[in-house]
Amino acid sequence: MGWFKLAPGIKWGDMYHSLGEPEAQKLLAEMPAEEQVEQLAETFRVLSDPTRVRILYLLSRAELCVHDLAQLLGISQPAASHHLRILRMQGLVRTRRAGKSIYYALDDEHVVELFRCGYDHVRHR
Repeated sequence: MGWFKLAPGIKWGDMYHSLGEPEAQKLLAEMPAEEQVEQLAETFRVLSDPTRVRILYLLSRAELCVHDLAQLLGISQPAASHHLRILRMQGLVRTRRAGKSIYYALDDEHVVELFRCGYDHVRHR
């Protein structure tokens, strides 16, 4: 249960409408660690920018360099680089150097699946 503490004077039975103490304790025990919750929230914060979502879409289709991403999105190369840096720092994209060019791709299948699930969700609504 780590992070959850009852306020002084509160009993488990007083806290929940339809949960008993064993069910409540089980749910809280299975809660991800605070660090994981913070990392997941940060991932969703990073994904909340429409330009970064467009970048993820393009990278889900092809490995691309910053110049091509900027051209496809109609933004400057510094703006594209800024968004790519944020995505890379969050572990959502990876780089590959080929000569003087750096190519970007989604980091792994988890990122592809995260994007796919979100995209399917909004298309389904």
